[in-house]
Amino acid sequence: MSVSNLRLSDFDYELPAELIAQTPARERGGSRLLHLDTAGGLHDRLFADLPGLLRPGDLLVFNDTRVIKARLTGRKASGGKIEVLVERILEPGRALAHVRASKSPAAGTILRLADAFDATVLGRQGELFDLRFPAPVLDLLDAHGATPLPPYIAHAPDAQDDARYQTVYARAPGAVAAPTAGLHFDDGMLARLRQAGIEQAFVTLHVGAGTFQPVRVDNLADHVMHSEWYTVPQATAEAAARARAGGGRVIAVGTTSVRALESAAQAGGAPRAARGDTRLFITPGYRFRAVDALVTNFHLPQSTLLMLISALAGMEPIRRAYAHAVAARYRFFSYGDAMFIESPRP
Repeated sequence: MSVSNLRLSDFDYELPAELIAQTPARERGGSRLLHLDTAGGLHDRLFADLPGLLRPGDLLVFNDTRVIKARLTGRKASGGKIEVLVERILEPGRALAHVRASKSPAAGTILRLADAFDATVLGRQGELFDLRFPAPVLDLLDAHGATPLPPYIAHAPDAQDDARYQTVYARAPGAVAAPTAGLHFDDGMLARLRQAGIEQAFVTLHVGAGTFQPVRVDNLADHVMHSEWYTVPQATAEAAARARAGGGRVIAVGTTSVRALESAAQAGGAPRAARGDTRLFITPGYRFRAVDALVTNFHLPQSTLLMLISALAGMEPIRRAYAHAVAARYRFFSYGDAMFIESPRP
């Protein structure tokens, strides 16, 4: 299917508000798991069942990005309130950020943040503001920032969010949203998978705030995907090649891992060591080169992530899966339940 034939309404569904998870499950691995198999069959399982759905020689690929405390509040010198969401750190003392204010601050404006330090507006890059900080950005965010919870989570972030809106294997700071499929994995599950002969590898994709931005065009061919920075290490490319050569599957943990692997596979037809910005927009009709299956959460209506999983499994199987998940009262979005999606047999 050509993207020119796809409409935003093709990816809509009705979701009762009470199914949007506001807090994580009591235990990381305590969620439910909806399994969509290669024949399109649906199976209600628990996340703890995942190792039994995998085979020795399969490779799980995780995104090891770390969520930073990217949200700051403050005031302009004029007294007007502002909210800053750091999107990307350019160098130790400089970052690109979203700035919400009654009037957009011009170059040279001083922003008093967290009533603790001043940042200077250097200019703009598209929708983002280029800010100069008086000390390393990460240090200031750790001391004064707040965990940037998604807009559909109603409560202010607390200590539980600081811990649980972060994967146990998070390593590389830079994300402003969690790679949420990974939130279900704890150290015990990772050990069980290793003992079962399931290989593990890592990519890094710094999830940006654009992941929550709505698609504003009806014809998807007109959509411009937001940019995110990714890295696929040589060791991960080699692990993927070994898995495929041995008859195993490459299973992405999260849509961000999919985008990193597929971005690294665009030129050669298989993942290779690569790094850079990606604007890869995966919609039905896309030919997957790197990924055979996916562990993922449930995604927002009309979102690019829902389009991605529809490309992997097929639009009609995903429609059926989501209708089933709503009827069966699964918990949705970042703190919600998970899916294991196996791509259909060719």
